[in-house]
Amino acid sequence: MPDARAERVAKLIDPLRVEPGSRVNLGEDFDPRYKAGLKKKHGAELLKAGVSLLAEYQERLAAQDTYGVLLCLQALDAGGKDGTIRHVMSGVNPQGVKVSSFKQPSAEELDHDYLWRYAARLPARGDIAIFNRSHYEEVLVVRVHPDVLDRQRLPSDVCGPDIWDRRYRAINDWERYLTDNGFKVVKIFLNLSKEEQRTRFMKRLDLPERNWKFSAADVRERRRWDEYQHAFSEMLSQTSTPWAPWYVVPADRKWFARVCTAAVLAHTLMDIDPRYPVVGKEARKDLRAARRELEADAPEGAPADPYAALHPVPEVSDGQRRDGRKAKGKQSSSARRTRKGKRK
Repeated sequence: MPDARAERVAKLIDPLRVEPGSRVNLGEDFDPRYKAGLKKKHGAELLKAGVSLLAEYQERLAAQDTYGVLLCLQALDAGGKDGTIRHVMSGVNPQGVKVSSFKQPSAEELDHDYLWRYAARLPARGDIAIFNRSHYEEVLVVRVHPDVLDRQRLPSDVCGPDIWDRRYRAINDWERYLTDNGFKVVKIFLNLSKEEQRTRFMKRLDLPERNWKFSAADVRERRRWDEYQHAFSEMLSQTSTPWAPWYVVPADRKWFARVCTAAVLAHTLMDIDPRYPVVGKEARKDLRAARRELEADAPEGAPADPYAALHPVPEVSDGQRRDGRKAKGKQSSSARRTRKGKRK
């Protein structure tokens, strides 16, 4: 991770990382109101910097076309998943991002294994896929609601008390498989307090323009708060791995949750460190031929290379080029040709 900005990003997100193999008690180990000593007035600036960083590295990711990234967002209702996605991904190229929201499984999805519908929406190489809720629903909602497990029509001999341990292992193995094939898995749990959830629910009830976001099911699920806290704690304990660790992002302050999510995703991309492809020798011959043809087509009085005329390559000290390799002490061909064009 050669980028100098990586150290600042790592410092912000390190306290949020669930150490693989550790036992998590969500209510005791992570504070939903934690904000790393930052103030809200700094949030917009930090998010802007994070979004810019994501845009830069996403372009490299797409150009290299070797790795893909899967971002999994989990949270309770009103946890801020939609807003986080909207703000964090606001500056990236939408062609390289695919967002999937997973609702109640369809009849077709129930006819397959429980990971089938998630596997169908994985990213392609060079892309970022975002799961708004994810395959972890299979050890959360399905665990809290046994009737949902019944609808999956599993053979009776696999529905014993160890079913959740087997699912944790299967999910870990699946994520390891994805990682081994070049697809990085980023997992973020937006940690919302019970009182902040109540506040957000009341806002949805109080404001007519937000009524559509409220569902009676939200209150029914809230009654199972303690069950969900236990399920989340087990999920974090059993599935935070060296290849796909969990990050518990404090979500009571939306601005901080967005800054942290951008930082975690940026950290992942910087760790991949995607590079622009190097053009081969034969392709460079084609580039030189194309350059000669375009330069010859310049109108009289126009620079041979109008782009280079407007954007001169800056001088680089210590004999280094901008790509990090040693300079040969020669002026760039585009600069030479630009000046030739000006002397026409």
